[in-house]
Amino acid sequence: MIPIHPQPVAGHPEQLRWITSAGVLPFTGVAATLPAPLAALRHDGTLAQVRVEPAAIVTTLHPGRQWSRDGARVRTALHAALADPAGWAPADSAGKPDDGPLRDAAQELLDGPVGDLAHSHGGHIELVDVRDGTVTVTLAGACHGCPAARTTLRRGLEDQLRRSHPRLRVVTADPRRS
Repeated sequence: MIPIHPQPVAGHPEQLRWITSAGVLPFTGVAATLPAPLAALRHDGTLAQVRVEPAAIVTTLHPGRQWSRDGARVRTALHAALADPAGWAPADSAGKPDDGPLRDAAQELLDGPVGDLAHSHGGHIELVDVRDGTVTVTLAGACHGCPAARTTLRRGLEDQLRRSHPRLRVVTADPRRS
């Protein structure tokens, strides 16, 4: 059984974020297809939406439902559904990941420890785009043309992102801008 732990979502009493291991499911975003136990709760009007994050599943109750009454059923159904990863499918029929959480995590690292490292050497790394699991950055200042910048991208940015975003394909520097 995959462990899950419920966590309230600030400002959204109708939602619970069920914390789990990263990469439990092969996509991020709203789930269009769910295994039978969760699908039944969506069908009977208990759940309005199920969204997959890199290390959590966010469940949203329909109006009029309450966690105190429906929470145990959702937990039981979620445990059963996580045992069937093939029964999940994203809302996007192309199966592309939701890049919003990946974009946010990349920006956080560039605004924090990875960016601080680049700044300490007189450089700058800027987020250009996040699409289909590919993070594109531009290297400026001392980072532009620096052989160590590629190592910073791989060991600093890519490795840290991959820990919480298993669908990350690659981190790349835009050659037109770097």
